[in-house]
Amino acid sequence: MRLVVRPLESAAAATDVLRALERRASDRGLPPPAALTGSWFGGSTVLVPSVRVLPVEPDTAFDVIDRQPEVTREPGVPEDAVGGGWIGYLGYELTDPAGARPDRRRLPVAAWGWTDHVLRRDRRGQWWFETIAEGEPRTLAEELGALVAEAAGREAGNTAGAGTVVVPDADRHRKSVRRCVEEIADGEIFQANICSRFAVPFTGSPLELFATGSARFDPARAAYVAGDWGAVASLSPELFLARHGRVVRSSPIKGTTPRRGPEDDHNADVLRGSRKDIAENVMIVDMSRNDLGRVARTGTVTTPKLLRVEAHPGVWHLVSEVRAELPPDTGDAELLRATFPPASVTGAPKVRALEIISELESDPREVYCGAVGMSSPVGGTELNVAIRTLEYSAGEVAFGVGGGITADSDATAEWQECLTKAAPLLSLLERTGE
Repeated sequence: MRLVVRPLESAAAATDVLRALERRASDRGLPPPAALTGSWFGGSTVLVPSVRVLPVEPDTAFDVIDRQPEVTREPGVPEDAVGGGWIGYLGYELTDPAGARPDRRRLPVAAWGWTDHVLRRDRRGQWWFETIAEGEPRTLAEELGALVAEAAGREAGNTAGAGTVVVPDADRHRKSVRRCVEEIADGEIFQANICSRFAVPFTGSPLELFATGSARFDPARAAYVAGDWGAVASLSPELFLARHGRVVRSSPIKGTTPRRGPEDDHNADVLRGSRKDIAENVMIVDMSRNDLGRVARTGTVTTPKLLRVEAHPGVWHLVSEVRAELPPDTGDAELLRATFPPASVTGAPKVRALEIISELESDPREVYCGAVGMSSPVGGTELNVAIRTLEYSAGEVAFGVGGGITADSDATAEWQECLTKAAPLLSLLERTGE
């Protein structure tokens, strides 16, 4: 196979093009589109015009993305080209010690779909048609080029449909936090992430929900995939893994405080000086280093960024970065088996933390706290941490929220943090349902 790219003339926003792709798929009876918006593969947005994303078995979920064709890159092709690849998600329960709770899950534990062409908008705003398909792509390139050119300024689709919010049991969450603190005091763990789930009846368009949220919040690692099983609209700010060649990096987020508008420097300073949040972040960085160290070349695991305060919709976060170099012939499946689920949504030590999480949480996390993203034979593999993630199935949207628990955690404050994190998503659902 060879990579072919063609520049397209358009100033359309990614969300406008995504809506146009959904109309195209619906009119032609094609599978729905998929999307990665924000800062993927060198700062790009990647849209898949139509892709059949299918459930995969838990024991093969990591192996799928290692099945990549050989692709020849023609001279002059942009370095950040993607071309095509596997797009989908890995649910948190893939490694649940309770056996993935198959009787209680609403979505497949993992799902992937293959595409041999994409539309990509680079960091400069230039649109590209890219393909790794065999044969001459001229007709498809012209058709999709016209669609992108005509997409700018089109009105959003019907968004009505949000119902009454089903709020999780606050007392149960606080009780779980206190139990977790007791486990820490007993020396079982140093830290663990404890989560609860909100649910909202929804009869509108999941894609419109994603498009509206992506445009409003501008998350760096937003992703959308859908199929007969439902839809996943992830508005995540967090990178789980970005692998390009033999270099892999992870950017764990741990530490959160409310952000009261663009000029809220006070709460940023509060987060920067929080012993609890700093300890939480450093523990997760250590675990990320340990996870990558299981497969990395000896001596190559580094932490180029530590405890950086970043602004995100409604909150401030503490963000760090871990990098490593992999030995030759290390596949993505081997990398994922060493690192999944993401360190920032589990605990330390990871194996025991996963066991305690399973005991304390009443509902499966589903896609939440797993990963969504793409693996390309051209562009590499990039996966987000599936937080701020809306899961649509059977007329309902559900999402999880949670936080890291340490020895200093207060149960009431931890529940308030859950409400802080849930607020932007609840606001999106309410407004999208108007």
